[in-house]
Amino acid sequence: MQPVIEAAQTVLSFSHFAFLMVGVVVGLIVAVLPGLGGTAGLALVLPFVFGMDQSAALAVMVGLLAITATGDTFPSVLMGIPGSSASQATVLDGFPMAKQGKAAMALSAAFGASMIGGVFGALVLTVAMFAAQPLIRMIGFGEQLLLVVLALTMVSMLSGRSVLKGLSAAGLGLLIGSIGSAPGTGELRFTFSTNYLLDGVPLVVFSLGIFAIPEIVDLLRSRSSISATALGEGWRDGIVAVRRNMGLVLRCSGLGCVIGALPGLGGSVVDWLAYGHAVQTVKDEPRFGEGDVRGVIAPESANNAVRGGELIPTLFFGIPGSGSMALLLGGFVLIGLQPGLPMITRDLDVTYTIIWSLAVANVAGAFLCIGLAPQISKLTRVPYSNIGPVILAIIVFTAYQATESWGDVIGVLLLGCFGILMKRFEWPRPALVIGFVLSHGLEGNFYRTAQVYGLDFLTRTQSLVIVAAILASLVLGLKAVQVGRRAKANGDFAPPRRLPQIAFTAGLLVLVGYVLFEMQGAKYLTYLFPVSVAAITGLLLIVSLARQIVLDTSDPILSDIEQESDAASSDRPGILRYLGWFLFLMATVLMLGYTIGAALFLVVFISAEVGWRPGRALTLAGGTVLALTGLAYAFALSYPEGWLPRMIDAPWWLQ
Repeated sequence: MQPVIEAAQTVLSFSHFAFLMVGVVVGLIVAVLPGLGGTAGLALVLPFVFGMDQSAALAVMVGLLAITATGDTFPSVLMGIPGSSASQATVLDGFPMAKQGKAAMALSAAFGASMIGGVFGALVLTVAMFAAQPLIRMIGFGEQLLLVVLALTMVSMLSGRSVLKGLSAAGLGLLIGSIGSAPGTGELRFTFSTNYLLDGVPLVVFSLGIFAIPEIVDLLRSRSSISATALGEGWRDGIVAVRRNMGLVLRCSGLGCVIGALPGLGGSVVDWLAYGHAVQTVKDEPRFGEGDVRGVIAPESANNAVRGGELIPTLFFGIPGSGSMALLLGGFVLIGLQPGLPMITRDLDVTYTIIWSLAVANVAGAFLCIGLAPQISKLTRVPYSNIGPVILAIIVFTAYQATESWGDVIGVLLLGCFGILMKRFEWPRPALVIGFVLSHGLEGNFYRTAQVYGLDFLTRTQSLVIVAAILASLVLGLKAVQVGRRAKANGDFAPPRRLPQIAFTAGLLVLVGYVLFEMQGAKYLTYLFPVSVAAITGLLLIVSLARQIVLDTSDPILSDIEQESDAASSDRPGILRYLGWFLFLMATVLMLGYTIGAALFLVVFISAEVGWRPGRALTLAGGTVLALTGLAYAFALSYPEGWLPRMIDAPWWLQ
């Protein structure tokens, strides 16, 4: 009873609620920008939670994750562009409703369904906590190893159209996660003789490069405003529609919880499953695809309930249920929390705090979205080019907080280029980040299992059950390929040409070959894990490369790749152009310090790309830098050091 009382006191405290609302507001801002979602948003705030009070840090992270699945409805309904992978199905009926003047009805129905789904997910998580304790006590080192393997095989489902790409991306994530000192021997691996990589690639740098940079570059390339759709009337009608379809809301919420609890699935598929369930079960004059409000209610209730389901493997087994949960797991480490048995024993009050914070954030977030809808609908008319450079400046500031080294900023740029290529050639980035986060745990469990059990753990009943689940996940993944082949690619980029696709896969194979070459002469416990992963990943890449080379264009996937429309991208500036702007930002900050360098970048970018007058651009730059200065002062954060401020010994706010 004591943990319950302590959790209630924490959740009801003013400071916790205030930080929860900070997370909700930041998450709402991120959610309004299409394509970012909770993963990129959490990557942006992760450096700021380091050193914060544990309760405050949890409140910010949970608040952000709770609202992103609600706030991403704005771009889906108002512009017809999915706010994140979890709101793709919402577009099918939400955008037609907006074009019919029913945007307010669609939004209110979505927010009402999201609130119920989020609270439902929190209730399911509460029940799961009691059922999880005996299960966790049955899990030994061997079963933990198999659970991680299960999670890695299930990420193949994230790829949609290619199990090979999903598993290969997970393997690449494991290899990147093995950079630094080997846990078994302390011997260094793949550091390129740099001190920066002695402890591996920081999670914040990795996530910003892989997720945030590709999305921001693509937003800048679009060169369009977010929406020109008016809200219209019908706020009450949307709430009434949710009440009339409560059975559908609860069924889809339950579906979301189940899918969320399966590592690797999450929001990337649940909205489509919920939408399909609605299409199959609704008999009362369905008009799906033409503006049926039930086509909004079903996916929105499911994608909010997913959060509660995703937290089950994340909290109780230390296995992230999605890419955003992988970053949340990293956040737990930063604030001193250990997922697993401690979450239902020693830290039970913290677990209750997380669950109740999730429920409160969903309720508060839904009301906040309704209250701010008129203002947010105006913000969606702002061109991306006005927002993108500000976010780039924030990314440089955020990345530097990882180790306070310029290696952080350079690492974001290099990983950003890699993330852009992965997105361009349709390789699943969530699978990569899940592999990266699980790398250390998998290697440690591998060695512990070998020393304690050998292969005897495979004879235990619980191990056999998990092995069966691994085989089932691979079978389901192969079936997903067949479904994906019949489905048209749905992405922000035009389908990639075949030869660049082949070249990219070949480049990945070269990287895997480098791992095998570099590990020659290393100690047994140093090379065993990376060499094993590299060998398996290399075989998967060889098969994938062979398919791309040998299969003819009658293959649905390859025929889609060959049919690239140059006209579709002829009016979009090249990717290198905006990477050049990012380099310009880095150069000005390196020479002049962050304050002056970031302001100069914003003025030049806005003047050149948007056409604003210098005075107006200077106002935006000054406001951005002033806000970041206040943030740095409040949280005792550091600016990237510049050459000139260091030479003249300038005060910290001019560095």
